[in-house]
Amino acid sequence: MIGRVAALAVLALLLAACGSSPSRSSRGGHAGTHAGSRDGGFRDDIRRSQSSRYRDRNDSVPPPIDVSRIPEPVPRIEPRSLYGNKSPYSVLGRTYRVLPDARGYDERGIASFYGAKFHGYKTSSLEDYDMYAFSAAHKTLPLPSYARVTNLANGKSVIVRINDRGPFHENRLIDLSYAAAVKIGVWPSGTAMVEVRAIDPAHRGDDTPVTEPSARAAVPTSSAAPTIYLQVGAFADLANADRVVRQLRTARLAPVQVSDMQVDGRSIRRVRLGPLQGVDQADRITAQIEQLGLPRPQVAVD
Repeated sequence: MIGRVAALAVLALLLAACGSSPSRSSRGGHAGTHAGSRDGGFRDDIRRSQSSRYRDRNDSVPPPIDVSRIPEPVPRIEPRSLYGNKSPYSVLGRTYRVLPDARGYDERGIASFYGAKFHGYKTSSLEDYDMYAFSAAHKTLPLPSYARVTNLANGKSVIVRINDRGPFHENRLIDLSYAAAVKIGVWPSGTAMVEVRAIDPAHRGDDTPVTEPSARAAVPTSSAAPTIYLQVGAFADLANADRVVRQLRTARLAPVQVSDMQVDGRSIRRVRLGPLQGVDQADRITAQIEQLGLPRPQVAVD
């Protein structure tokens, strides 16, 4: 059993190491002092550099699997993990705050996945990562927590247990285990636009996974595919909004969309780029926006 001081040091090292971004799976990193013996008795020593910590240099995936035989996790009330819930925490110069609970969380964005390179290594909650289980990594949901993840392009969904931090890659909302990615069609493409809707067992009445009609009814089919935008800002100062709009239109990165709305009685001007052709274009334009000296945009999926 690691002492509390040592454990905090381990966690700090973990979060500092969560920045690797393989070309398809945008896994950040995992914590722990050792991994299980099922993969040959290797040791997961996070005191080593990120480049030497894992046995494999690049992430990979095994042959296709029959995910119909893998049971979805049953959402249940669990105590917070002693590890991975530090708030705030910082990775790669950005600071994140862990949500007090998962209740009401519902967001759309881009999912990626992580695979064989991390199999058997420790997650941020110091559980072994099992790529054949339905699990996921998220930057701010409590560990552990549960969520239904729905692929907005095909309507397929899966319940995952969130036990890891990440993905620490621009424009990514959630990192799915290999099995979860196969289940909803994120693999083999590598990314997909998804809805992540948290499940709060304490307010469901039971602990059995159920299909949530309200979530599934809103999922577009192939004839009404989801569209992706980059939101550059929502400005209360309309002059600042107009300045950003002029800068973006001069750069000609993508169509600029401007809309006015009321938020808490205040006039807000929202500035977006899009619709975009896909994740690769969103990643490329995000880098170009930052080169203009503007804040990093947020992905918005409609």
